[in-house]
Amino acid sequence: MTKTFAEKSLNRAFLGMLALVSATSILSNSCNQKKDKKESEKMIHNDHPVAKIVPKIHDKHVPADKRVIYLTFDDGPNRGTENLLKILHKRNVCATAFLVGKHAYGSKKQQEDLQLLRKDRLIELANHSFTHAHNKYTDFYKNPIAVVHDFDTAKDSLKLYDKIARTPGRNIWRLNNITVTDLKSSTEAANSLKKAGYKVIGWDLEWKPTNKMALKGNHEAMLKRVDSIFFNDLEKTSRHLVFLTHDQYLTDADSINELDLFIEKLQKSNRFVFRKISEYPGINEILN
Repeated sequence: MTKTFAEKSLNRAFLGMLALVSATSILSNSCNQKKDKKESEKMIHNDHPVAKIVPKIHDKHVPADKRVIYLTFDDGPNRGTENLLKILHKRNVCATAFLVGKHAYGSKKQQEDLQLLRKDRLIELANHSFTHAHNKYTDFYKNPIAVVHDFDTAKDSLKLYDKIARTPGRNIWRLNNITVTDLKSSTEAANSLKKAGYKVIGWDLEWKPTNKMALKGNHEAMLKRVDSIFFNDLEKTSRHLVFLTHDQYLTDADSINELDLFIEKLQKSNRFVFRKISEYPGINEILN
């Protein structure tokens, strides 16, 4: 008989009351605390309430039958940013927004959305370049010096003091313990970013769009992919999955609902905790 993800996790769990006590502690301290059910069913349409500061969760406090998910959203501030914030507040779950510098100045609405992101304690901000490579990725990565300059410009203009970054159009990782480059032609640029002190984070799972820039497929399919990655140990760091999608895919009612259901069912399964990317294992180490 094929094992389910839950069965696999339970087989690895600690026995006895220790696991139960640890699990209770996690659920009371993680950034996906449950709200009153009636309140949680309401979307926030006006100002976002100030969320409580979320305590950090350390690996030794995560029971063996739990897994950690990092929700990350690229290309903001953009169309859909405000809808993203509504979903996060409805579910009271934290996430990381990888911002594009020039988008912060693209329109009055984008400037307003940037201020919403800055004030929101459920969100942390990270660097996704200033120009987004002008969407000409091959040319962009041919010039490593220009790549570093582009990220420095975004860092300074957006006042991002923690040098956590994600490369546009590339799934690249540069931490002390993880070196991954999806296209070899980007290797020198990626190494230059690391040398400049950037902790470069890619992703383990992406929810891609349709040709109409809406989320492709449904939440049930994405939930199965989450289970598959953990069950087959395909994540870059065991028990930690970095999830990616984009703000601009959250402009239609179906996409908003699918992402909301995805997060809701992850929470209700009681198998996962959520963190911001600054809590990813090893990310705060000084780069070698």
